[in-house]
Formats: sequence, C-alpha cells, structure tokens
Amino acid sequence: MALHHGARLRSRAAPLLAVVVLAVLALVSLLRASHGGGRLAPPAAVSAAAARNRNRTAAQRKILLDPSFTPRLPRQGALSLSLARRNSLPPRNAARFPSLPDGHLKIVLYVHNRPRYLRLVVDSLSRVDGIGEALLVVSHDGYFPEMDEIVKGIAFCQVKQIFAPYSPHLFPDSFPGVAPGDCRDKDRAAEKRCRGEPDQYGNHRSPRIVSLKHHWWWMMNTVWDGMEETRDFDGHILFIEEDHYIFPNAYRNAQLLVDLKPKKCPQCYAVNLAPSDVKAKGEGWESMVAEKMGNIGYAFNRTVWRKIHAKAKQFCDFDEYNWDITMWATVYPSFGAPVYSLRGPRRSAAHFGKCGLHQGQDSSSVCVDNGAGAIELDAIDKVPNIKADWPVHIIRKQPGYQAGFKGWGGWGDRRDRELCLSFAYMYHVKDTLSA
Repeated sequence: MALHHGARLRSRAAPLLAVVVLAVLALVSLLRASHGGGRLAPPAAVSAAAARNRNRTAAQRKILLDPSFTPRLPRQGALSLSLARRNSLPPRNAARFPSLPDGHLKIVLYVHNRPRYLRLVVDSLSRVDGIGEALLVVSHDGYFPEMDEIVKGIAFCQVKQIFAPYSPHLFPDSFPGVAPGDCRDKDRAAEKRCRGEPDQYGNHRSPRIVSLKHHWWWMMNTVWDGMEETRDFDGHILFIEEDHYIFPNAYRNAQLLVDLKPKKCPQCYAVNLAPSDVKAKGEGWESMVAEKMGNIGYAFNRTVWRKIHAKAKQFCDFDEYNWDITMWATVYPSFGAPVYSLRGPRRSAAHFGKCGLHQGQDSSSVCVDNGAGAIELDAIDKVPNIKADWPVHIIRKQPGYQAGFKGWGGWGDRRDRELCLSFAYMYHVKDTLSA
C-alpha cells in the first residue's frame, strides 16, 4: 500500500518538477536578455562584492574612542532645550519635494548672525540649477530671530534647521558663556582668584571667539553621526557658510567633481567649489586642479569624516580658535599624505563681504556691509563648466598654514577643550554627564 502511494506521489510530482525547471530556465534567459546577453555573475563573485561592500561600510563607520574620557555637556536651560527639540523636526517642504534622487548632494549651510549676508546667500542658492534635488541643512550658532525667519522663508528645496544647543550665545551666565568668577583678558588667575587657563599668549577665553570652533565641530558631529537624515548617509556632503555666494552652476559642478574624483584623483580627499586662496577666481585652464583643501564650498564623504573624527583629540587640544587653521596645521598633516581636494579651473562659489563673523547685530560696532554687488557672474558661471576628459593639474606646494604652525591662540581653557572632545563622543556614549 505504501509502495503504491509513493509511486502515485512520484508520478504526480514529475510534471510539477518539469514546470519548475522550465520556469527557472525562462527566468535565467530573461535575466540574460536584460543584461544584453551578458553572463550572470557567479555566486562567488556576488559574495565577494557583497563582502567588499560590507568591509567598506564597516571601515566608514569605525569609531575610535578613548575609554578613559568621560564626556560632559553643560546643563541646559529652557532655550537650549527648546532648540534641541527643534533639531529633531523633519525637513520642511517635503511635500513640494517628496523625493531626493540618486546622486543628490546634501548641503550644510552654517550661520551665525549676519542676516544681510544670509539673505544674499539664500538668494544665490535659489538660483542654483538642481537645488530642488538637495536637502539643505542650516546649522545655527545660537538663536537669532531674524536669522531664523530668513531660513523659514526658504521654499526652493527641502530644508532642515539645526541649532547648536551648547553655543556660548545661549549661556549668558555660565560656561560655555561667561561664568561668574571667570578670568578675563590677561588676568592672572592666582592674583585675581579667577577661573580659567590662558592660551599660549596669556589671554583668557572669549566666548564670542571660541564659538566659531565649537559650532563647526558640533555641527560636523551632529550631521555625520547624530542627525536622522544624514547619519546613515555615506556619500559626499557639501559645506558652505553664510558669506559664500553660490554660483548657478555650483550644484552640477559639485556632482561632476564627486563622480570624477575616484577616477581622476583617487588620492583626493574632497572636492571644492573654489580655490584654497579665497581671493582667487581660478586659472581658467582646460584641466581640473588638485590642491590643498579650501574652506569655501568643500565636500567629503563619511570615510574622510571618520579620519577627521579619529583626530578629535588633536583638533580639540590645539591652541587655535579657527577650525580651518586647526585642520590645516594639525589634523590634515597627521594623515601622513598630502590632503588634496579636486576642483574646477573656475570658481563656482566665492567669499564676499567685509564683516567678520562676530560683527553681527549684537556687536558694539555693528557692521553694515550688505555684500551687494560683490560678485559678478559670466555666462560660463551659469552652466556646468567641467569636462570629464580634462586632465588633473596637481599643485603640490602652496603657501598658508601648515604643520608646525603653533596657532593664534584663544583656545587655552581646559573647559573648551573638554567640551570640544565631548562633542566627538556625545552620539557614541550612552551616559553623557551634565556639568
């Protein structure tokens, strides 16, 4: 009885098996046709490619932390806490721009309190070809209502605002602002019985000065490791500032440079929209240029961020209040090879204006320069002007800040260095203490 039953099952299964085999053969033929008759990758090749991708992702996300360091963040007040809550809000204009296409760039605009400049930059961004494809993140150093309102008026792309909740501008009576009993200027701590360590030139900290470096470092850590919209993004992020005028071709040129970098300049760490010399307009050559990384319109990926993040101790301990000089003088040299950035022969962004970062509305000598008429555009600046078949000219030796420069100071207080280092840990350590 069992033998007859098994035979019946086998006889019924045979046609079914034939149908399955025919279906598999048809699927294989269809796949081959869709690939232009090409051969399917063998399982070993697929596995190897997947392993390479996993290894690359793991390398991009490897975090180097000092287990002996305990991060401490200032105790937040009501305004700081409310801004921190705003940081978790989703981007605006998502209904108008519901999807970001493959190959899009994320743009981070970091600002302080120069509303005249910000209006000009926002206007320039509104004229950029392709800007509707981008996510624009605006990072505020503190809270200034006029700056907030300008950003709220942006309607040409997805936009997200983040506010540095530990900005010195939010702490008028405590660190990282001016705390009671803090030393000032060239006070001698032992004589005045005040608190704080001077920089290498004998000057004590100035909150308005140190905010520059604090904001940049907080922003970088937040964008790469904290913000939901970008913390899983491994591609290039473009960084610009409130006094950078962005040309209409900037977005498309940046995309071209990002695509060409692995082929044309595999040793390049980043791409730039302008020469490292902020006054230069470019050479006008029929070639791309590889030179030291500039601070106008620069973009790099997560792999480079991991290398920077691994140097948090060097960045935070260097007695220099400017983030870019700190990078040039101590972080980049520690990589062991020249840190080249790829750019076009003409700039696609420009520094403008005469007002310094700290000459905003709250300054005792308010700066009234509005930046109008600062930038003149030619027709070639309005269209992509980089060609894929151009060679790359490498500028190997350039003047400027390099390894060995000891810094301009302003960053001698132990509390600033510890806060800076805490920013590097805050998204990777569960229990962060409140000072």
